[in-house]
Amino acid sequence: MPVPLYQAKAEFFRMLGHPVRIRVLELLQDGPMPVRDLLCAIEVEPSALSQQLAVLRRSGIVTSTRNGATVVYELAGGDVAQLMLAARRILSQVLTGQSVLLEELRESEAPAP
Repeated sequence: MPVPLYQAKAEFFRMLGHPVRIRVLELLQDGPMPVRDLLCAIEVEPSALSQQLAVLRRSGIVTSTRNGATVVYELAGGDVAQLMLAARRILSQVLTGQSVLLEELRESEAPAP
């Protein structure tokens, strides 16, 4: 029995639900990067990065190529970069809305003169 589209989407977003994976995708928006550069930028244990890269690779949103001892990762397509930009815009709107509410709350709590 095929998986319903909404369930496949939920699984896709769950796959994105790890800070290291998100950071990798952000870094790869600028172009392919060798694992050693990803390690320097993210500052996690090599085994932890390797595990998260494997998840991204299995999902098909990143690809890897080997050049001797160097493994280079890149986004599988431009849609992933667009998704990351959309997430940034949405988060910015949400946080802006929260800061407006926070300011209103602070103003309402201010002691009357």
